[in-house]
Amino acid sequence: MSEQARPCTGEQAKQLALTRLRQAILRGDMAPAQRLVENELAERFGVTRASIRAALIDLEAQGLVERIRNRGSRVRVVTLEEAVAITECRMVLEGLCAAKAAVLASDGQLADLTDLGTAMTKAVADGDPVTYSDLNHELHTRVREFSGQRTALELLERLNAQLVRHRFQLALRPGRPQQSLKEHLAMIEAITARDPQGAETAVRAHLTSVIEALRD
Repeated sequence: MSEQARPCTGEQAKQLALTRLRQAILRGDMAPAQRLVENELAERFGVTRASIRAALIDLEAQGLVERIRNRGSRVRVVTLEEAVAITECRMVLEGLCAAKAAVLASDGQLADLTDLGTAMTKAVADGDPVTYSDLNHELHTRVREFSGQRTALELLERLNAQLVRHRFQLALRPGRPQQSLKEHLAMIEAITARDPQGAETAVRAHLTSVIEALRD
């Protein structure tokens, strides 16, 4: 094998594999229960099998991959009840972040939230659930970032990564974006009014609605 064709090794290769695999799972390029064959992934990403194996161990710890005895790894299947339990945890953490964002966010950051609300309203009016789903994710991400609560942010990133499939399914359900939009606009209104209690209440109401939709 030539020097140029030799697979990447070491920590850099592991991080490359980890990033690429995580992105593929989060984008839905790799479906729940899909087998993750180390040889194929190593060739695809230009790294060694050892790098892939190390990345899979990290992804297992993040709840995105599961190892099946004598059968290797696969993309983890998140059941409905797990999705509900994760959303219940999100309710507490995201409520905290919204309350803190209402107090700590700059005027410019609050303007960003208002702009996101406008874009979400347009996406629903245009009948574009995929764009709406992306904006929904962006709104929650911004609120977490604006809160300054790094511990909650890290925990929520891990929890939300496990809900990708359920999030897309909800976004495509007829009538769901219209209902969700009202809840998100209420969140934005409370945060931009610098009302921490109202912001937390709005987040809890929204995620209670998400749980009801998951169970529907």
